[in-house]
Amino acid sequence: MQTVAVLAVLLGAFGLQAGASATLLIEEPYGKLGFFTATGHAAVYLSGVCAQTPLILRRCAPGESGVVLSRYDGVGGYDWIAIPLVPYLYAVERPEDVPLFADAKMVAFLRDRYRRKHLKGVAPDLSNGETPGGNWYELVGSSYDRTTYGFEIETSGEQDEALILKLNSSSNHSHFHLLTRNCADFVKGVINLYQPKALHRSYVADVGISTPKQMTKALVQFGAAHPELRLSRFIIPQVPGNIARSKAVHRVVGSFVESKKYIVPSAVVSPIFAGCVAAVYFGSGGGRFNPSYEAMIYAPGSKLELPLTGEERRAYSKALKHLLTHTLEGSAGNDHDSWALVQSKAEYRFDQHGGPVLQTNIGPQVVNVVVSPTNVRTIDAPRQLIQELLTARLQSELQRSSTGKVSGGQIGRDFQLLQRALDEDDPPRIPLPRSPDRRSESLGSERKVGIGPKSRTTSLAQ
Repeated sequence: MQTVAVLAVLLGAFGLQAGASATLLIEEPYGKLGFFTATGHAAVYLSGVCAQTPLILRRCAPGESGVVLSRYDGVGGYDWIAIPLVPYLYAVERPEDVPLFADAKMVAFLRDRYRRKHLKGVAPDLSNGETPGGNWYELVGSSYDRTTYGFEIETSGEQDEALILKLNSSSNHSHFHLLTRNCADFVKGVINLYQPKALHRSYVADVGISTPKQMTKALVQFGAAHPELRLSRFIIPQVPGNIARSKAVHRVVGSFVESKKYIVPSAVVSPIFAGCVAAVYFGSGGGRFNPSYEAMIYAPGSKLELPLTGEERRAYSKALKHLLTHTLEGSAGNDHDSWALVQSKAEYRFDQHGGPVLQTNIGPQVVNVVVSPTNVRTIDAPRQLIQELLTARLQSELQRSSTGKVSGGQIGRDFQLLQRALDEDDPPRIPLPRSPDRRSESLGSERKVGIGPKSRTTSLAQ
């Protein structure tokens, strides 16, 4: 028995050290800031590092999925904050509670609920108990605002220990500076602790400013030179909803050249200056690096899947129109707008399991609708509301701009939910497009230490 106990301890220790990974997250710009600068945001996800508190790191126990670290401006006066992966992406604690369709009211509700439960030390209530202002909202629910690209490399337990020791023993006071100590600089420091000199600035394409896209390009180049790191890439899509879609990520010079609001006036005022900037852009290869190239798609609680192609998107759009035309009294109207109107008049609460619930009035009746995929049909809500919710989600997923940022598997699962909601007793038999086997060595890699099909804890699917 003593031998068995010793073996169990050794195996447990090995399990904590095996299969760890570091993932550079590059997040698309959004909102007003995305209009003026398109460099986006950078963070790093560590599958073997967890948080004792948002400001104290520790090694992960078996079954835990790691944390996202990033540098923020004006959040509690701290330089970095650690947030568990699922809350960082979706502001909920379980993948099964991620809502099917998001609006600004729901996102604010989920973020504030998580803040009150876990982040009061970083973002305390106002004196009257109300929600504080500031940038704390950036800590959780990132995937409601933007699409994220992940670039993962293998790490070791010893490297995780070194990072934990360094950050826990160092001063954690904000010295954020947009030009010299921004989020990309922080990510550069973390990744370079694992792999020295892996990331570096570009003094041409970014005029010496660290940017998320430059850090990503440098990591991809470093991974190509060091195949033992087994670099892999994936996309975390923006959650479907009526929140504006995020924009493509650019570098400093690229933000200038690819934006009409900058390059056109510059070309009019000084064609020589504009021409020089364009020459730097194209000469440095600024427009050739595509973060979505050969990337798999992540879905909460699922394995990585192949992205939807343009041909598949058109086929699914046709199937959706056919389905709605033959089931909703000959109408294939825009349920995206219908559901958005329902959401705008609704309130939100949580059910007994902690999942988000939309509460609305239909005449004198108060109706509850579970808005997460695993429980969408468990509350006795009118079938029409469920139909509008699922149709709105599919219409959002099948927008042309979503091509390559959603998986065929996710679309198929959403179609099945909608078919059952349209007629639970005898669902309409509308043939769905069949995704061909497009698996390749790079797209179909089974390695994926932190996020893929055979990861030790399937970190992103926890």
